[in-house]
Amino acid sequence: MFVAIGIVVAYIVFVWLVFFRFRLLKFNIVWGIVGFWVGVHLLLIFLVALRFFQPFSLDSHVVRPTIQLVPRLTQPTILKEVLVTANQQVKAGDVLYQFDKTIYEANVATDQANLVQAQQNAKILDTDVELANDALAEAVANQTYAQEEVNRYTDLVPKGGARQETLDKWTQQLAAANAQVAEAQANVQKAELARDAKVDGVNAQVVSAEAQLKKSQYYLEQTTLRAPEDGVVITQQARPGLVVGNRRIAALAVLVADADPYLLATYYQEHLKFVEPGQEVEVALDIYPGQIFKGSVEAVWWGTGQGQIKPSGNVPAFRLPKLQGRIAVQIKVDDPNLKRLPAGVHGAAAIYTGLGKGFAPLRRINIRLYSWANFLFPLDL
Repeated sequence: MFVAIGIVVAYIVFVWLVFFRFRLLKFNIVWGIVGFWVGVHLLLIFLVALRFFQPFSLDSHVVRPTIQLVPRLTQPTILKEVLVTANQQVKAGDVLYQFDKTIYEANVATDQANLVQAQQNAKILDTDVELANDALAEAVANQTYAQEEVNRYTDLVPKGGARQETLDKWTQQLAAANAQVAEAQANVQKAELARDAKVDGVNAQVVSAEAQLKKSQYYLEQTTLRAPEDGVVITQQARPGLVVGNRRIAALAVLVADADPYLLATYYQEHLKFVEPGQEVEVALDIYPGQIFKGSVEAVWWGTGQGQIKPSGNVPAFRLPKLQGRIAVQIKVDDPNLKRLPAGVHGAAAIYTGLGKGFAPLRRINIRLYSWANFLFPLDL
């Protein structure tokens, strides 16, 4: 900065010596315009240095995470109790809304009964396998006996020791026994398949019943809507008797979280040439006139809406924008009581890149003037 001041002072001295001290040239309107024009351009040194080395933004806001409070219920349900008021501070786990439990408790009871039944059926499947094996053993015994009789009468009939009708009878009984064995074997296989239908060693029907019970218990728990984290509930307009359910789109209220607030400031794109995370930041918030908050750059959001084309069936229409898209810079404010800052608080932010340090005092004066001016502006009484 001292070099720039030296140049300006040297220029002023030069003009004074040429036109007023030694009168080497006659001062007139033309020389006045030229001198003024050159002087203004010399002053641009300060403007350029401040814009690039200590960028300044009048568009900065406190941003706080928000959570939409939306009940997750499977069917229209009546709101029984509202246990929170607008702008109330709540802690994680506090009950905010209580919905009617009747249907969901009935679903849990039904699914508990279905689980017991499935567990009993799983035990019956072991008995079914035993009975099927017993039936198979009996069928095999009948088959063996019929085969022995067929073999015996096959030897006796040609010798005249037995009648052909007897052989034919046992032949028919052997065929029936063979069919009985085949059917018994199929029944054993079927019973074993039903018994062995398992997921991680547990009967599939039992697993399905347990999953359905967990689902019902989950939705029963959702009839009590609790605060997901510490924060303030705003826009609370719900009243007992309101019907909510799986078709509700809007949230009942909004929770503004206490944790992880940050400042978001937007800058012209060319001003961010030397901005990097970790650089020093000073913030002046309109809500606290005369105060300067210290902070640092957390991240630069390298993207604007002008750089996004959403999927659609339309060919993009490219038009010259009226203004360039500004780039957002996320700033961490070093204030242990940052949660006292409401969401949306407006202010100004100055970033000190570490370059052109001689010009930094000018920016520090600039942001402090802005902060003190907040005692007067806006001027409405």
